[in-house]
Amino acid sequence: MMSAGFASVTGLALSGLYAAWSDLRSRRLSNRLCLIVAAAGIALEFWFGGMASASSAALHGLIALAIGAIVFAFGGLGGGDAKYYAAVACWFELGRAVTLLAMVSFAGLVLASGWLLALRMGAMSGADQSNDRRVKVPFGIAIAVGAVLAAGRAA
Repeated sequence: MMSAGFASVTGLALSGLYAAWSDLRSRRLSNRLCLIVAAAGIALEFWFGGMASASSAALHGLIALAIGAIVFAFGGLGGGDAKYYAAVACWFELGRAVTLLAMVSFAGLVLASGWLLALRMGAMSGADQSNDRRVKVPFGIAIAVGAVLAAGRAA
């Protein structure tokens, strides 16, 4: 029998690989991807934890979406990133929100630091620093990595 932790890590890793690839390639995280990830997370929470667990995870996702929309409105995050984080939040009960946020923040810090260092060192030479998508950090990668780290903590 598969454990909830193993299922979460595996599901988040597989969907995260696609999200990271998509974000890196085109700086887009599709609505379809976000809906599939959210539905899968809530379904998994229901399967392993029942209605209370699924409800808590769905509430976590809704709160994350509301906060993400505010952050997006102020230019702090892309719209796809906000939706993808909310979708990933649906894999975690509300009581694990701080763990998810901490892991995604840590992964984002590492990613952004490496990205800026690569820009400074000229690894992305030819990029127009003012208006080039290569300059923008593909934060979906950090969301995917942070989610797997957070799920792994419970496995």
